[in-house]
Amino acid sequence: LCNCSAVGSVSAAECNGTTGQCPCLEGYAGLRCESCARGFYPEPRSQRCHPCGCSPAGSSSAQCDDSGKCQCKVGVTGLKCDRCSDGYYRFNETACEPCQCNNHSKTCDSLTGTCLHCQENTEGNHCELCKEGFYRSARPAHACHRCPCSTVASTGTCRIQPGETAPRCDKCKTGYTGPNCNQCDSGYYNSDSICVRCNCHGNVDPARSPSVCKPDSGECIGCLYHTAGFHCEGCEDGYVRDPEGTNCTRKEATLGPETREFTTSAPNASKATSFSTAVINSTLSPTTLQTIFPISSSDNSTSAFADVSWTQFNIIILTVIIIVVVLLMGFVGAVYMYREYQNRKLNAPFWTIELKEDNISFSSYHDSIPNADVSGLLEDDGNEVAPNGQLTLTTPMHNYKA
Repeated sequence: LCNCSAVGSVSAAECNGTTGQCPCLEGYAGLRCESCARGFYPEPRSQRCHPCGCSPAGSSSAQCDDSGKCQCKVGVTGLKCDRCSDGYYRFNETACEPCQCNNHSKTCDSLTGTCLHCQENTEGNHCELCKEGFYRSARPAHACHRCPCSTVASTGTCRIQPGETAPRCDKCKTGYTGPNCNQCDSGYYNSDSICVRCNCHGNVDPARSPSVCKPDSGECIGCLYHTAGFHCEGCEDGYVRDPEGTNCTRKEATLGPETREFTTSAPNASKATSFSTAVINSTLSPTTLQTIFPISSSDNSTSAFADVSWTQFNIIILTVIIIVVVLLMGFVGAVYMYREYQNRKLNAPFWTIELKEDNISFSSYHDSIPNADVSGLLEDDGNEVAPNGQLTLTTPMHNYKA
């Protein structure tokens, strides 16, 4: 009996009478056509033989195993070895080419070779670039490090210039300067690590000073136009805001109701110039004095008043007032004492005592009291007043007439 395979042979009853070889269908082999030929593999369920279908370019052999998997070349994968494995691309007649990702990725597009999933802060078709905010350093080679640039003070990007080892920020934002944009520019100061514009109310000149205000506190430097204050918001001593509230002008003199005539003349003047000035109060400044007391001369001489400070002028005026008051009080006191002395001298009584052998004579006189009663001068019951105004002193032993 031939006993040929009913699946793999042409006819189960026909075979070679000498060798017993059954006629096999395509893909089958063996004496009875019971196995799969080379390049075919048996299907697990039906045991029919199917062609392996291995890619001639990607497989090293047309033979496959019982599961139908072909033997692939390096860089090729797939059941039929018809595509590139990870890290390779461009499947062709000579197999796949390795990806060019600078060791920052292991995969790339199998058709174009574009690197996928770049690592270590890189990007680009071949992971040859650093991401935004990173720069490429020489050590280690092609490594990307984060830029020392704050996104608050700069764009956040940087690069290393030729011949330098440290990166520089590409562009600083307004108010910041320095290689890493970590310093405040002129006209700005540091306020809690943020550069804030100096607020000097337009009363400073940046051309006169490298810095408009102090970089650590914001205090304005070199206030102009007679302004003063932390932010040049006020006026200097002796100056006030004008009615518009924009400029600082000198204080004007305050004139009193009484005036006196002053006359000044220059050495070579043809005639004297007389003028009236008011009583000067404590608000006058040296410049105002020059305005009120001009000195005219034929040769256009300047004012002779010394330029003293406002505080010194006030002190001088106050001292003069105190001295005048003290002198007036002394004069009034002296006059009062003198008049009191004269009154006492005129009103005082005068006594004249005459001593004789046997009597004592008293006489008195007062300008303001010509008819003075002297009866009470001697408080003794024995005293008697004579008709002629003399006093008689009577004692138990002697009688005295006055």
